Parts: sequence; C-alpha cells; structure tokens
Amino acid sequence: MKKVELFTDGACLGNPGPGGWAAVLRFGEHGKEIYGSEKATTNNRMELTAAIKGLEILQEKCEVIVTTDSEYVKNGITQWIHGWKKRGWVKADKSPVINRDLWEALDFQVGRHTTDWRWTKGHANHADNNRCDELCTRAAREQSQSE
Repeated sequence: MKKVELFTDGACLGNPGPGGWAAVLRFGEHGKEIYGSEKATTNNRMELTAAIKGLEILQEKCEVIVTTDSEYVKNGITQWIHGWKKRGWVKADKSPVINRDLWEALDFQVGRHTTDWRWTKGHANHADNNRCDELCTRAAREQSQSE
C-alpha cells in the first residue's frame, strides 16, 4: 500500500465569507498541490473540504498521514464522529451536527484509506502547512475579487 502525506488548510475572509481550501500531497519524491474556493462559506467548512479533496484525489487505497492545523477537523474525525453517528448525527447536547454533509463526505473518504491524523500549530514553522495556508488564502482572495 502506498504511503502518502497529506497536509490541509482552509481560510475564510469573514466567517461566513469567501473561502479557500488547499491540500499538499507527498508520495516519495512526488508532490501535488490542489486548492479551490467557495463564495459564501465558513472557515470550518473550508478546513473540512481541504481534507475531503485531498483524500478524494487518491485513486487507490493508501496509508495516509493527514496533518491539519484544525483541531475541529482532527478531533471531529477521530473522536466526535463516532458518537454523532450513534445518535443519528445529533451532538451530545441534542443539537444537530453542523456541517453534517461534509462530515459524512470526510467519513466516506477516510473509509477508503488507512489514516493517521496529526495536528500542527497553524502559522508556525511547518513548510507544508504554511504552503497550504498560502494557497487557501490566495483562493479566498481570488474568490473575493471575483464577486
């Protein structure tokens, strides 16, 4: 099974507002950058989208180390999602899970691979996380300017 590193980030100009997502994938000597944007979104939706798109691009089952600066994404997919699914996508406080559509999409993508989720501090000295930040911020700005 191929071992891939995936780095993700999301950004939003306003929350909600124009947003961008980005992912950097590394496999041996190979690297790929992907990014995109949405008109009216939130930072959390962009963080989730980055992880989904990064996993989605992999065409075969891989061992993936996913590094994100979003504790929301890391904790959601490794801890909280199990309870949400048992309760029918309702949180412990009986309120509906926000961004359920994206959590379901991420859960599906995670099921296609073997994943190891890691957290890194955002805007710190992590080259691939910094590159994702540059790409998603650029995408959000471009989306903002096109409105």
